[in-house]
Amino acid sequence: MKKGSKAAEPDTNGIPSDARRSDARRKYDPEQTKRNILDVATQEFSAMGLTGARVDAIAERTNTTKRMLYYYFGSKEGLYQAVLEKVYGDIRTLEQDLHISELDPVEGMRALVEFTFDYHDRQRDFVRLITIENIHGAKYVEQVKTFKSRNASVIHTIEDLLQRGIAAGQFRSDIDAIDLHLLISSLCFHRIGNRHTFGTAFGRDPSHPRLRARHRAMIVDAVLRFVRKEG
Repeated sequence: MKKGSKAAEPDTNGIPSDARRSDARRKYDPEQTKRNILDVATQEFSAMGLTGARVDAIAERTNTTKRMLYYYFGSKEGLYQAVLEKVYGDIRTLEQDLHISELDPVEGMRALVEFTFDYHDRQRDFVRLITIENIHGAKYVEQVKTFKSRNASVIHTIEDLLQRGIAAGQFRSDIDAIDLHLLISSLCFHRIGNRHTFGTAFGRDPSHPRLRARHRAMIVDAVLRFVRKEG
């Protein structure tokens, strides 16, 4: 060691401080940090809404700071928009992973409905966030640049299913793809989104696990009966 040079001072565990700083830099992953923030923010916004959600609470649960959240997302509203973009992106990506274009039209339609049912059943935050954004009149999601193009994928999937089903003599020729998407998502969404008021009115929680299999089969059957060509 040269004269006058200073060795790195070890910490209480015998690890030099400069080594600890280097290790911290290696471990820091900006993209992972953003993913963690979005995951926690999804829970916070779905539970509290945009108005009630607290950026401080999100920062605390992600071991970061409000300043860091604003650095990544600009504002509380920017973070909320990023959450909306993520949750819609997640369902559209998973739909594409089904490879429905490779399935027989009837089986492809069944797979799409079953997936939609299962996703709404399991991803309760997704349902709550859609409800919250509808209260805001889609004010924030309409500002997400990729929103319309990202959601067009499910319509293309349904259009392809319908066209192949018509060509095979299996499906009616007078069904609009957006109308069919509305039918499928409405049946799956209502069961979760309106479960509290429905349960209070009729004494039956439609999201109860013992009803899950019956409702899943019922919705699949309803959609297939609707699209099938008579005779």
